Amino acid sequence: MIDQTTPPRPKTRSGPVRYVPLAVIGLAAVMGAVLLRDHLSFDALAANREALLTFRDANYVLTVAVFVAAYIVIVGFSLPGATVATLTGGFLFGVFQGTLFNMIGATSGATIIFLAAKYGFGDRLAARMDASGGAVKKIKEGIREDETSYLFIMRLIPAVPFFVANLCPAFVGVSLGKFVFTTFFGILPACVIYTWVGAGLGEVFARGETPNLGIIFEPQILGPILGLVALAVLPIVFKKLRKQDRGTS
Repeated sequence: MIDQTTPPRPKTRSGPVRYVPLAVIGLAAVMGAVLLRDHLSFDALAANREALLTFRDANYVLTVAVFVAAYIVIVGFSLPGATVATLTGGFLFGVFQGTLFNMIGATSGATIIFLAAKYGFGDRLAARMDASGGAVKKIKEGIREDETSYLFIMRLIPAVPFFVANLCPAFVGVSLGKFVFTTFFGILPACVIYTWVGAGLGEVFARGETPNLGIIFEPQILGPILGLVALAVLPIVFKKLRKQDRGTS
């Protein structure tokens, strides 16, 4: 006789195991800050620029693969050197291809942090926020009303740390697809700017200077970015105005 009973469902992991991914990322971040700071720096890039260009010319596809993998590791484990990595992308591959490779690496690394946080305690924290009342619940409800706009705003504003913008969506229950979409396109403006700076490093190296990493805060650059932020805010404002109109009618 065939046993038609439903097989038992696998147990979901709970307890300390849930926090292992975040613990690994935290440990790697601390070790990286101590051991790799001098190796993932602009000075290291300047010292090894000729060797990097020679290797790229002889092994282009391998260089792309190694670069993207290294970028993912840097971002995914919160190692120092993300800005230098972005400059390196522009230096090695130019503005267009460098921007694409930088965005793939940054988005993939950010997704690692997002999933680690969501797996660790993001879903539980989101459920607690739903169950709680007061300001905490209102904040989450506000984000849920227009997640895309809020996520874009976090990515577009240069003052919001990249690591924070990776964790917050996990804590409020944002879906993986929406996180990846808003991260990839939200980092585009800043990524283009720093990749463009990196593409001009040849002349900077020749003059013995250092790149202007504060260029993103200059008026001609910051102005358009703030304009994009304003566009992202508009849907939120419209929804609030509609609610007020319905409340007064």
